[in-house]
Amino acid sequence: MADLDPEDAKIVTLARSARARTGAAEGAAVRDTDGRTYAACTVSLPSLKLTALQAAVAAAVASGAPGLEAAAVVTESGKVDDESRAAVRELTESAYVLVADPSGAVVG
Repeated sequence: MADLDPEDAKIVTLARSARARTGAAEGAAVRDTDGRTYAACTVSLPSLKLTALQAAVAAAVASGAPGLEAAAVVTESGKVDDESRAAVRELTESAYVLVADPSGAVVG
């Protein structure tokens, strides 16, 4: 993560922590346009399924985030599904999504 902007490194770290804390398949974090951050993990309940990124976006929206600057997803798959990216784009078209492996190395 040495090459990342410090604010981007922060959301990657938060995403890693959310994933590690819960043992979930994915962890994600988003930074809103006010600089606040929100972290979440994959939600897999019988009645509710959210990717980590969808959950992080939902947390930001529920907290009144006006828009997003960036997002980070930590996953072993090396990719983020279209529905998760769409959740970010619905708030801010220009927000970017970093994809990192479990070690925190950005792969996409």
